[in-house]
Amino acid sequence: MNTEPLTLALWQTPYAATPAEALQRLDDAAARARAQGAQLLLCPEMGLTGYAIGAERVRDLAEPADGALAQAVAVIAQRHGLAIVYGYPEHNPLGPPFNAVQAIGPDGRSQARYRKTHLYGAMDRAQFSAGETASQVFVWRGWRLGLLICYDVEFPETVRLLALQGVDAVLVPTANMAAFDEVPQLLVPARACENRVFVAYANACGQENDTAYGGLSTVADATGAVLARAGRGEELLWVTLDPSALATARGHSYLESRRSGLYGPLIGTPSTPV
Repeated sequence: MNTEPLTLALWQTPYAATPAEALQRLDDAAARARAQGAQLLLCPEMGLTGYAIGAERVRDLAEPADGALAQAVAVIAQRHGLAIVYGYPEHNPLGPPFNAVQAIGPDGRSQARYRKTHLYGAMDRAQFSAGETASQVFVWRGWRLGLLICYDVEFPETVRLLALQGVDAVLVPTANMAAFDEVPQLLVPARACENRVFVAYANACGQENDTAYGGLSTVADATGAVLARAGRGEELLWVTLDPSALATARGHSYLESRRSGLYGPLIGTPSTPV
């Protein structure tokens, strides 16, 4: 891993009314993030279109991964010289769109893409198709990074799969509702601690139709300590990931004590006897 620190900005924001407005606000957030030294800006789930907008609206706004939204984000990334991780609806010719995230580098090029694999509740399932591919590590500025989306991080297996690939930090755009504070307060630090990785969790805030978002965007280090946490309202949260702290935490790693031969039942269905 690179010995250079990595500075993140997490953009906790209400959803805009239109993609055009969202892109304008993203441009402003990217300018502020870069001015404060951020190298990567992490945005909420479905940040360019809104999340609780209904299946028809999601379908109308869905685009391929290299569509107009991606091109607009690439321009913003190049203008401000930082990477941007953003959520969008990805066109699916075989069914409802995917709930997707993409990392665009400062050169405007795609670094990684991921489709949400665990859909939460009736709204998620009505609007999206589930992705069928586990998240894969990508390398940027010497850091091994992984992408998940919202509900994905609540499953221990998703972060563990990335940890087994040697991930250093997991970036999680999310649209977590106000009733589920246990996710940023308990689960995000736990995922970081049990896998000896950084976890950055960027949430939405405010109200969107009948859905209220909880904020509390959180970054936890590899011991589970909270490095930064936002409040309930709009906020641009900065944090620097220290590779030396990561190395120290990995002096004791749970991964070294795993006994994978005992874990076969984990891949069974809930009704499988164990």
